[in-house]
Amino acid sequence: MKKAIYICVAMFFFAAISASAQTTKKDKRLVEDAAEAKEDFIETDGLMSDLFSSAYGYVIFPNVGKGGIGIGGAAGKGIVYEQGSMIGKAQLTQVSIGFQFGGQAYREVIFFESKADLDRFKEDKVEFSAQASAVAATKGASANVKYANGVMIFTQQKGGLMYEASVGGQKFDFSQFD
Repeated sequence: MKKAIYICVAMFFFAAISASAQTTKKDKRLVEDAAEAKEDFIETDGLMSDLFSSAYGYVIFPNVGKGGIGIGGAAGKGIVYEQGSMIGKAQLTQVSIGFQFGGQAYREVIFFESKADLDRFKEDKVEFSAQASAVAATKGASANVKYANGVMIFTQQKGGLMYEASVGGQKFDFSQFD
């Protein structure tokens, strides 16, 4: 009986360590993807380098998938930075209704002007409605963009094709690294 208990306990610890290793591997890949996305944003518009260094914080969603036929949705995971240091992860979800057809992949970065703005995000109190405007990251696009309600949003198309005239909103969930 003791032997069976030892085996069960050993199997439990092995499973926990294995699950932890998988999570760590996924987090590592997400961090690498976020760093690559940051480089691509800056390569596309060199002026964004100043935004990354001057913003109080930012979140980068390196891979957001979006699709819909009438009703649509999008989802992605990202890395959250405060004053240049990684502090956690975020989950983006979006639901939209209206004329839409297709699918696309894109990147998104959200800059936070102040500690209070980032804290609102970390408390899961930030949601963007249809009125929130994202700027497509192109050469010089960041030159005249200003913070609106403490945030500034940029997107960068990665692939796909989507026709859309819809209304929806984005919701975010923040979690600190384990």
